[in-house]
Amino acid sequence: MKADQMPVTGSRSLELNTKITRVFQKRLELAQKHFGERVFKAYDEYLAGLKSRPVLPWELWQETFRYGLDFAQRTILFWETMRQRGANYLEHERAGKPPVLHFDYEMVMDGRELPQPVNYALVRIIPPEGVEVYPERRPYIVIDPRAGHGPGIGGFKDDSQVGAALRDGCPVYFVIFFPEPEPGQMMYDVSAAEQQFVRKVRELHPKSPKPAVVGNCQGGWAAMMVAASRPEDTGPIVINGAPMSYWGGAWSEGEGNNPMRYSGGLLGGAWLASLWADLGNGIFDGAWLAQNFENLDPANTLWDKYYHVFANVDTEPPRFLDFERWWGGYYLMNREEIEWITQNLFVGNKLWSGGVKGADGQAFDLREIKSPIILFASMGDNITPPQQAFNWVADIYESTEEIKARGQVIVGLLHKTIGHLGIFVSGKVAKKEHRQLVSVLKSIEALPPGLYGMEILERKRPDGSVEYDVQIVERRLEDVVDRLNRFKRIDESAFRAVEELSEFNQYAYELFGRPIVQALSNPITADLSRRFHPLRVQHWAISDMNPWLAWLGPAANMVKSLRQPLGPDAPSRQAERLSSKLVSAALDYYRDIRDALSEALFFEIFGNLFFIRNAGGRETGGTEHPIEPRTSPVVKDALAAVAEGGYPEALARVAALLSRKGAPIPLDRLSLRHELIEKFAQFLPPISLAEAHRIRGRQDIIVQYEPEQALQTLPRLLARPADRKRLKALLDALLEDERVWQREPTDEQLKMLDRIQSLLAEEPPRRAATRQRVQPVRGRYQPTTASRGRRKAWKP
Repeated sequence: MKADQMPVTGSRSLELNTKITRVFQKRLELAQKHFGERVFKAYDEYLAGLKSRPVLPWELWQETFRYGLDFAQRTILFWETMRQRGANYLEHERAGKPPVLHFDYEMVMDGRELPQPVNYALVRIIPPEGVEVYPERRPYIVIDPRAGHGPGIGGFKDDSQVGAALRDGCPVYFVIFFPEPEPGQMMYDVSAAEQQFVRKVRELHPKSPKPAVVGNCQGGWAAMMVAASRPEDTGPIVINGAPMSYWGGAWSEGEGNNPMRYSGGLLGGAWLASLWADLGNGIFDGAWLAQNFENLDPANTLWDKYYHVFANVDTEPPRFLDFERWWGGYYLMNREEIEWITQNLFVGNKLWSGGVKGADGQAFDLREIKSPIILFASMGDNITPPQQAFNWVADIYESTEEIKARGQVIVGLLHKTIGHLGIFVSGKVAKKEHRQLVSVLKSIEALPPGLYGMEILERKRPDGSVEYDVQIVERRLEDVVDRLNRFKRIDESAFRAVEELSEFNQYAYELFGRPIVQALSNPITADLSRRFHPLRVQHWAISDMNPWLAWLGPAANMVKSLRQPLGPDAPSRQAERLSSKLVSAALDYYRDIRDALSEALFFEIFGNLFFIRNAGGRETGGTEHPIEPRTSPVVKDALAAVAEGGYPEALARVAALLSRKGAPIPLDRLSLRHELIEKFAQFLPPISLAEAHRIRGRQDIIVQYEPEQALQTLPRLLARPADRKRLKALLDALLEDERVWQREPTDEQLKMLDRIQSLLAEEPPRRAATRQRVQPVRGRYQPTTASRGRRKAWKP
């Protein structure tokens, strides 16, 4: 290190340590505050309950006896539920751990039969009785995450992603996977198989729009890899809670600290995944991934979910057992697969940067995706925070204008509170968000290129039921990134130090540790290590395999016949709930302190390592002086071509000139756009949708920065009389459509329409004059009698 770099490094280290201390103190204050609030709230609710139902002294003995009887009966029924969970686990294991789909399905394509076998398959969901599916509608392909558990969570219940699409009449296909990987399969082999699945669906529905691909969690980046490698085959992409930018998160006072974000660094990188895979004789046990999820929320893992069953033991077991059937089905991966995931995604964060390559050796470039992309994330998700779901957009696109210039449509939907699993499992989310997503996907391709936010507004009907209104609001990438990343992403610099340390540890392990571990491992020890994993033990140890529990089933049947439940409003039950809330609050307090310590330790280690490693250099992160959009190459290129093009460019420019500036787009207006595109298809140029989006994006930029010049140069794009006549015919046809006037065009739109019609009424300029300066047009188009009458009908 040079002498002149020492003060700079010391200053940065001091600034970092000050930030760490301030954030840590704030975390502790928030943890203490939340704990105190929960304790006082629990006591207030308990005292309010006692006031509403006081117990007289002579009733105390009877109340105590009744509660003792109820408590004993609930205890037996609770452990019977645990025994049933164990029995279901063993039955699921013996059946080969099939998908937990709520719907029947049939095999379409088995990846184990491909030239390069993989343990994936494509199945078709069979619509339930009473649900009609139309083959010509857009098919859906749902890809579930392979993150320790089995497939099926996207169709786990009737109110789910699968159910929402089926109720809309769309064919639905599901990508499942089997418990054990095929020998030698790699992640790029899986991606290649999924590409074939998409092509197969297109073959089965040749008259339908391109299939929509829905990816959940890690299935999200799988869907993006498929779309990037085969952009001509995929329709809209929906990724739910997908960690696309693994280094993203929140590190500032008052925000969640996203503990999984730091676990890779504190564990020394990706080498532990290799160690566990070697201990498993080349197979990685997915139960370790599930264990990481369990550790995130000790209150739920150790207490809340079990107490909820205990407190509602007469009604809750079916729901609990249904979910546990999926949660307790642990799947396996090859060593090569988990190493690829941890090194390229978890630690390397290479997907968005083009560092991930397919089977053909070509890098996955997410900018090659031509279909609209919908990103669904939640502020309450501490596994995939919104920053990980959205930051990759800012990583691959420099500006909003570049998104437009490339013809890309990206829509973000942000839930405020739901957790990670709730994004895929919650019935409320399925009824609200996923149903509306299905509605949007019908016509999302009618959106002009750009970045949008999707808003779902609730409205009460007269009968008290809830109706949802959807609107799309255009956003700027720069504003979204600033709002999600209040610390300007400088904190992501520390993860570069994690990556370097991980590579060093991985190399050291492969050189010194792997030979010893592999020599000690064999199929028997690997099988025993999986059977005695703590998550599996808690299932089979409380099951019919345990002879000491033979009495539990008959005892539970007797209790059910003699059940005397005590109402939830009883004072003793209220005291029980108070105790439960205090236990839960204490465990959450422990979690908050633990996460605050891990966050502070992470930045203390790797933040300082980064500054030492890059002494005198410039940190990565947010730009201190943002570039003026007008001076960007994308905008300059677009404005330089303002007078270039033909009918496609003229049509796109007219659409840009007539669009409502800054106004939300209701779903019905988006649907109307789609219907008008289909109705007047004969007036549209014979180009692909991707090319049409690219042209429209460039014309939007021109209109945004030089609206007057865009208008005056419009005739130069229509030098051919046939093109001018065609565009005039389209505008006249639109003006004659009653639905257009029902949307009540604004005065600004009508004035712009008049100016466009006036320009089209003039003689077309010759091509030789296209380089001359265009003078303003002062004429005004006189509307037809029919259009004038409609305008009077609504214009104030």
